Amino acid sequence: MFRAIVFDAYGTLFDVDAAARHVAAEPGRHGFAAVWPRVSADWRRKQLEYTWLRAITGTHADFWQVTRESLDWALEAAGMAGHDLRERLLALYWELDAFPEAAEVLDGLRGDGFATAILSNGTPELIEAAVRHAGLADRFDALISVEEAGVYKPSPKVYDLATARFGCKPDEILFVSSNGWDACSAAGHGFRTVWVNRGRAPAERLAAAPDRETHDLTGVLAVARGEGGR
Repeated sequence: MFRAIVFDAYGTLFDVDAAARHVAAEPGRHGFAAVWPRVSADWRRKQLEYTWLRAITGTHADFWQVTRESLDWALEAAGMAGHDLRERLLALYWELDAFPEAAEVLDGLRGDGFATAILSNGTPELIEAAVRHAGLADRFDALISVEEAGVYKPSPKVYDLATARFGCKPDEILFVSSNGWDACSAAGHGFRTVWVNRGRAPAERLAAAPDRETHDLTGVLAVARGEGGR
């Protein structure tokens, strides 16, 4: 049914809270330990907002710059600005933990004969570092960065990168994202989509909707295999 199973990276395969959570557990980080959930949430929110604003205004900067700038905002908002803390968090962003079920799901898909890929806002270097650190480097046929298009999701130019890479029609791709807006936008582009709704968030009020909602990556296997309903 599908030519490729294409995954978003951050929040979908890799835990975006991991850097802040690990730093909060380090000795001597008592002040940060009290505020790390807020910092991590603000960091991620601003990161996404900055990608959208740069896409709208045509002022593209790569994801590593956006990640640094959004962290600066989050740390200042929490009254935690400091060179050592900032640099430690940024270093760990290159080594985010994969979600525990990721390797098993990818192995299952590849065992079924599916091609697998990442389509991410991340730079090529960030994506490659993440999959290497997580031990997933040999489980993908392609690592696709928005840098090839020079604009962030949800621009159609980004989703076109996946169909171009696999030489297929949009509905021959199953796209998987933990971001509701991303899953909806990909569905509107013609992809079949799975929303990995880890936080049990309400459905997005957008023009298109995902084909399936799951709460972790294990549900992707059933969708790829044509099992179950919507």
